[in-house]
Amino acid sequence: MKGIILTVMWIGKIYTTKIHTWKIHTKSTKGAQRKKRRKKERMEIINELSNKVIGCAIEVHKGLGPGLLESAYQECLFYKLNKSGYFTEKQKALPLIFEDVKMDVGYRIDLMVEGILIIEIKAVDKISDIHISQLATYLKLSKCKLGLLLNFNVILLKDGIKRVIN
Repeated sequence: MKGIILTVMWIGKIYTTKIHTWKIHTKSTKGAQRKKRRKKERMEIINELSNKVIGCAIEVHKGLGPGLLESAYQECLFYKLNKSGYFTEKQKALPLIFEDVKMDVGYRIDLMVEGILIIEIKAVDKISDIHISQLATYLKLSKCKLGLLLNFNVILLKDGIKRVIN
């Protein structure tokens, strides 16, 4: 801890003490608290957005039911999210950066909502570990914090939703 040495002469005697600079410590603590608070607020925004996206996905699933191709669900969810006022990108290219070289190797994010939430759409019998790993990799490459893996090939969509956090 940083401090200042103070020497005082009083009634013929010399007193030496160390005065701690608490202000420096307090400022760094306040900065860390502010950063933590901003991170928490950002996660609250992402969670609220994910809840609204899930609501839109449930509406699409109720309208179409299970058994269609992924592309049909993707187009309908894209339409629904845009209609709800969310900035949504479909089939967004995701480059791979390796040793400071940017490579376009064909990775495509099904849907990205508001630039902060990735949606990976599936129409499979069961979500497997490889599907979760795929979404986790997309999150890592895009530096997003949250992704939704939506399997529309289920009776109730709530049984086909997986949240993946980076």
